[in-house]
Amino acid sequence: MKVVHLNTYEGNGGAGRACLRLNDALKASGADSSVMVYYQFKPSSKTGSFSNTVIQKAAAIFNILSERYLSKAVTKALKTPFSLQWFGRSVIKHPALQEADIIHLHWVNHGFLSPKFIAQLDELEKPIVWTFHDSNAFTGGCHVRYSCEHFHKECGHCPLLKSSGPNDQSHQTWLRKKRAYSELNCHIIAPSNWMAASVKMSSLMGFREVTVIPNTIETKVFKPYVKTEAKRILRINPDKFVLMSGFMPSSDDKHKGTPYLLAALNDLASRPGVDKERIELIVFGNKPNTEMPDFPFKTTFLGTISNDEHLAKCYSAADVFVTPSLEDNLPNTVMESLACATPVVAFKTGGIPDMVKHLLNGYLAEYESAADLATGMEWLYHEEHAAEIQKEARKTILSQFSEEVIAQKHLLLYQSLIDLQPR
Repeated sequence: MKVVHLNTYEGNGGAGRACLRLNDALKASGADSSVMVYYQFKPSSKTGSFSNTVIQKAAAIFNILSERYLSKAVTKALKTPFSLQWFGRSVIKHPALQEADIIHLHWVNHGFLSPKFIAQLDELEKPIVWTFHDSNAFTGGCHVRYSCEHFHKECGHCPLLKSSGPNDQSHQTWLRKKRAYSELNCHIIAPSNWMAASVKMSSLMGFREVTVIPNTIETKVFKPYVKTEAKRILRINPDKFVLMSGFMPSSDDKHKGTPYLLAALNDLASRPGVDKERIELIVFGNKPNTEMPDFPFKTTFLGTISNDEHLAKCYSAADVFVTPSLEDNLPNTVMESLACATPVVAFKTGGIPDMVKHLLNGYLAEYESAADLATGMEWLYHEEHAAEIQKEARKTILSQFSEEVIAQKHLLLYQSLIDLQPR
């Protein structure tokens, strides 16, 4: 079985990492699996590229930048991702697709595969699988929906656009997708039950078959280290109770929920029985010189961590990983933290409840409740059976999200689709 995965970039963002992880898991299970990307920022042996010549690279850069800046030009300054998908490229004549038994799409925005070129893949008469890493495939442009339900019928009157109305850019994009999808035969993979339910509610994709298969993770890389030793590596007092969080954009960012985290930390610091001096916050992923708010606890900024083994030690150093995200499909950071036996405190949203089991391997706070987020941190701060909760976190990943488990689920789906092909 020959599988080719398509993604815009190599390893960039959650979708890129999920794509590479799945590819490695499939290869370890004996499948002939490879990844083709639209654009490589640097030469790599991990993926093939559709943009190898000078002309192809120039065209890709033009498409990527045009898509990104034009999309920004028509949207409000809300920091919610939106794609016009005016630009794209045909790839059906490439040998990798011609020779494949299965074509597996992942994140194909930023000028790679517009709706027209996605539909064109059907001409190859091969099974097409599409993993939805965000909501863009079934909306009129947004990647994150929040409470908007326009995608249930026909997008339009988009709250993200500067010029909004019944026939705005979101509606025009919705119409183009509707036309394109009528020519496309594909099977959808939803990494979370939340995403599967969202797909079923959409007017564009609700009639399609959807299979829930989570992303996977390198369980031999993201593994527990002795917590006291991990703290010493980061030069943190082993007696400290360590809170960890990922990249923090500006305090007014909506998608990542930073304001709720700040409020929760201040709430926690003010609670009786909580010793502020015993708590330390570590933050990874922030760019140097990023303007940061004031935190009530001693805070260490780790910057961008490109080495996964070191990142695993950072997770292991933490007593709790806190993510205040308001909408996430199946965030890698949550899976990585649990794999390192570090409990997670997060809002009950998106696909996070597929991984975090309330009061077993973490804490699910009520949506947008900073006070409940603080309660989750306080619970672990006082919890006498923390070691058991840590073991449960690791057990969850090994039993439900390991490479072998997820690879086999994909291979079974691939084979069922091949068996349905006309002989």
